[in-house]
Amino acid sequence: MSATSTTHTRKGPNAQEVVVTGIGLALPGVATYGDLLGPLPGEGGFDPATGLVGRELRHKDRASRLALRAAEFALHDAGLTDANATFTGAAETTAVVVSTNLGNADSVCDAADTIARAGVMGLSPLGLPQTSSNVIAGWVAIRYRLHGPNLTVCNGTTSGLDALAWARNLIVAGRADAAIVVGVEPAGDVVTKILGEQSTDAAVAVVLEPADAAVSRGARPRATITGYARARDLAAALASAGVSEHEPVGLWLADEADTDGAGAGQLLAVPRRIDLEAQLGPLSGALGVLQCAAAAAHMESGATGNVLATAGGPRHDATAALVLTSPPATRPSTQERGQRP
Repeated sequence: MSATSTTHTRKGPNAQEVVVTGIGLALPGVATYGDLLGPLPGEGGFDPATGLVGRELRHKDRASRLALRAAEFALHDAGLTDANATFTGAAETTAVVVSTNLGNADSVCDAADTIARAGVMGLSPLGLPQTSSNVIAGWVAIRYRLHGPNLTVCNGTTSGLDALAWARNLIVAGRADAAIVVGVEPAGDVVTKILGEQSTDAAVAVVLEPADAAVSRGARPRATITGYARARDLAAALASAGVSEHEPVGLWLADEADTDGAGAGQLLAVPRRIDLEAQLGPLSGALGVLQCAAAAAHMESGATGNVLATAGGPRHDATAALVLTSPPATRPSTQERGQRP
């Protein structure tokens, strides 16, 4: 993706609204996405010791197992799986877009160490597929037999927001009828060594659908993705994403170190700002997707104003901005759906 790419939806009879209809977390210490608005409980939520085991998770790397759990919760939340956790949507046209920067770094390092020690003949045929850069998206598609577009975005700190924009583009362009977007980064010695600090298991998945399709099947939209841009600095990203004084922002999700004094004067009056990494630690490729989940929680809380999510800044090669608004009015769903415990 270039450093100046932009996606901005304008209101009109032909506008294609893409909404969030399902959210799933595999994040220690965070039980529901409503917790992301803080203060965080710091306990409960997903337990990797018990949540990453099971026959269906054997022979998979840690990031893929986290992603599969988050995707399972999100699809259930969206009402797209049955009692047997079988996908009930349009499998042929459902896309999988994964955001991760360090997801399978441990598998790659293990393979490199094995080759150095025993040569290529020492590699296990069961472990070698885990070195593919697209392995996480592949496992999600295999698990639910999804045949739509399948890709991984590995784009630094903006990766999660970029993945959401790519998924939205696939839907608007008619390449997919729905998309599962997963942001995932695993904990482990390799990741901690790369980051230079202790990492945390983090996986979040959101389901995106056209608003009209969501309404027709009785789903409950949580938020609408309205604008997106990736530019060299925050001011340019905000302008391209459609942020203006005429549409007030009620919540700004951002790293405060990357936004203070960074040409965002019109946002100084935003009533609330949340820095998820300050509370949860390094999130890397999971950050943007987790910000989307927090935006949905803001909308559902009844708070006013749009939500702005930004990632990147002066310490990085670019800044991405994503604007989310309240979902269109929908008829009540036939069943109140919630995330699995």
